[in-house]
Amino acid sequence: MVDGLERELEDRVQVLRLNVLSPVGRAAASAYAVRAVPTFVLFDADGEVVYYQMGFPGKAVIRQEIDKLERK
Repeated sequence: MVDGLERELEDRVQVLRLNVLSPVGRAAASAYAVRAVPTFVLFDADGEVVYYQMGFPGKAVIRQEIDKLERK
């Protein structure tokens, strides 16, 4: 499901997937209080977290949050 969403949004956003078992993934998980997989974190152009969800929120929710960012 995430693969399909990533393909659909590839011209609008940059998707970064991290393995929480890798050193970089562990550091990011610690920095963003990841306690479940998957966890979705959406950043604005300034690097600020604008959306955070543990578990899969669904494609519609992710698209809605990205739409909000594009309207700003």
